[in-house]
Amino acid sequence: MSTRQIFIGPVAVGGGAPVSVQSMCNTPTADVAATLNQIQRLAAAGCEIIRLAVPDMAAAEAFRIITGQSPIPVIADIHFDYRLALAAIENGAAAIRVNPGNLGNDDAVKAVAGKLLQYNIPVRVGANSGSLPKDFQAHLAAGSIAEHDELLSEALVQSVLRQAAAFERYGVSNIKVSLKASSVTATVKAYRKFAERSDYPLHVGVTEAGTPARGVVKSAVGIGALLLDNIGDTIRVSLTADPEQEVIAALRILESAGLRESAPDLVACPTCGRTRIDLVALAEKVESLVNSIKAQKGRINLKKIAVMGCVVNGPGEARDADLGIAGGDGKVVLFRKGVVEATLNEADGFAALEKIIRENTSWE
Repeated sequence: MSTRQIFIGPVAVGGGAPVSVQSMCNTPTADVAATLNQIQRLAAAGCEIIRLAVPDMAAAEAFRIITGQSPIPVIADIHFDYRLALAAIENGAAAIRVNPGNLGNDDAVKAVAGKLLQYNIPVRVGANSGSLPKDFQAHLAAGSIAEHDELLSEALVQSVLRQAAAFERYGVSNIKVSLKASSVTATVKAYRKFAERSDYPLHVGVTEAGTPARGVVKSAVGIGALLLDNIGDTIRVSLTADPEQEVIAALRILESAGLRESAPDLVACPTCGRTRIDLVALAEKVESLVNSIKAQKGRINLKKIAVMGCVVNGPGEARDADLGIAGGDGKVVLFRKGVVEATLNEADGFAALEKIIRENTSWE
């Protein structure tokens, strides 16, 4: 779906720009050192926009330092107190996020709108199922269980349209929208409905998705379905986990939807009784290396890398791999296109593999 374009710092959102990856720090924002450290790690993992909670004035004041040192644009997440939004904007926030159910009265909206226009930054109007305005909550409560997802999706749409209109009345059109529920079906319904009615750029995600085991699946189904419908300009995978896992999952979803370069394809066998090395740890190290290089804008010029559990079948089963490693009893072999090139001690295998991968990496 075609959406208008806004900018969050230097990052273009909407209007045909690449779908960007967001996450949110879980450090206390007022702890500047810890927050900047986490932002650096998330940026290295591939995060392109970061959001920080602003629960009090100490957090808002911390923005003055954080925004000056962050390698990626910083969004201020505001609930209840509009004065925190004003302070965060003055202290360098690249955008703010507010919720239509709890920002405050019209005077609060007017004050925030004026500050947004003064600093020429966008606002994300974010609705989620847990904090809808009371009139929408009452309407939902009156419906049947069978109607719930349909009613919830419409409530999310109407709630966001109402709040966006409140900002538009004061001249703010630099708006991004999110409509999240913990229900995948309600979330997808809401975004599809909204995309048919408006051209605001869309931040897509499934809220409160849960632990990685459950949350990655829910997010992949919900976000993936929308991306394949060409709906979504930024995404966040919300997990009860280290935020770096959110970024990695988001990138994988974009790759699976054909919206990010997926090369190299990293394959690994599932282990069996012939496995004589710590294959899981090795595969995770190779995956981490590949993710790190790609997050730093490196292009690995290999189509397929294989991590295999045994030297008996490894090179044969993965003979189409441009580069592979297979393990035995304390030994590993490196192979290309099924041909063994070197036999090494297990302890030296990863370093040798990394050297070859980096030799085949070009940088922007």
